[in-house]
Amino acid sequence: MKCWVAVSAAAIVLLSFVLQSTASAYLVDTTVPQGGGCPQPQRWNLSLAAPLNRRWSTSLGVSPATVVTAAAIATSAQLDEIEHAISDSFGAWSGVAASAMNATNYPGVIAPLARTASANACTNDQESNIDGLNTICFNESSASGFSTGVLAFTRVITANAPGVSVGGGPPAAFAGQILDADTLFRNDGQATFATPAGLAAPQGAGAYDLESLLIHELGHWFALDHSGIWRSIMFPFAPPPGQFLGARPTAEVPDGPLSDDDRTGLRFLYPDPNDSVYVGSIRGKLLPANPFALAGVPAAAAGSAVTGIFGGQVVAVDAASGSVVAGAFAGWSCTAGSSTPQFDGSFALERLPVNRNYFLYAEPLTGLASPADFSGALDEPCATSASGAPACTTPPVNTNFNPRSLPASP
Repeated sequence: MKCWVAVSAAAIVLLSFVLQSTASAYLVDTTVPQGGGCPQPQRWNLSLAAPLNRRWSTSLGVSPATVVTAAAIATSAQLDEIEHAISDSFGAWSGVAASAMNATNYPGVIAPLARTASANACTNDQESNIDGLNTICFNESSASGFSTGVLAFTRVITANAPGVSVGGGPPAAFAGQILDADTLFRNDGQATFATPAGLAAPQGAGAYDLESLLIHELGHWFALDHSGIWRSIMFPFAPPPGQFLGARPTAEVPDGPLSDDDRTGLRFLYPDPNDSVYVGSIRGKLLPANPFALAGVPAAAAGSAVTGIFGGQVVAVDAASGSVVAGAFAGWSCTAGSSTPQFDGSFALERLPVNRNYFLYAEPLTGLASPADFSGALDEPCATSASGAPACTTPPVNTNFNPRSLPASP
């Protein structure tokens, strides 16, 4: 299904969709407040002097080393090469223009990268011992939670109420504030990861690109969930061994590996208050071709009903260039006076460049990426509350999605 829209700084024109005043936004991770209410987007508190302290463990795991480099193993040159790749991976996100996470306009947002020699810097960071230190680890075994096919995963701890703190850090200012983030790479001999120089060297044959995987995992640090856009760095599948995604970061274009979809997501979570270019929004609802088909879907909560498609993807494509600018999942909305989300098919594409024309496409999750690849974000609106019971029940994904194709506008 496709329609045409124009976005300007003054007005939003939306054809074929119903305008929604309060809608779920870009596919980001959310937290249900302890006291109830609407799910809140997870994000760092950028008002702190150094909100994102970060370190990495120089304990590199099994032999042969988990991380392949061009420099000799177990030398300072090897550690420097890995650290450069890590810094470039952070730089991809902090190099996004019109974002408050931008290290040029907002220096100090991302603190200097530190090292730790601890061999268990992440495994000690369990629920009973959250340390508030944001760490990248290459020395974790498969016993740490790696299932078949998983190369790396990121664990993010957030506050569900103001005043919550971990590891002796400052108390959270709001529900959804990120307090701790850790990324663990597989270390059981089933996969190796190579720096850019290591990937180009003979010893890098069969290794996965460290930068591509790390940039993806750092997207989770910033509270982005998986994206259904194939070119997005947040697409849930890694490039094959020996290949990398996008362009390599450079001093001139540090965010080169990212897609516009990735950049849009970061701008939504961390908007630049001085920006006047990426301020466009497209909001609406994704409805089935036959709305009566939803009549038999059970209500998500008392007093609510499923009135729109849950989990369908809406994509904005620049009408002039044909490039994908942003994608979002339709699903739910929540107003300040509500206690639970309303599953009405609402979507919001925010922080779009203004004074451009866009095509909108709506599609079900029936391609290479399936609903299971987005289960975290799709289930979060009904996350377990403080009482231990789910706040609501999410409807089946793609419920009664009947795609239709409209001719392109002249």
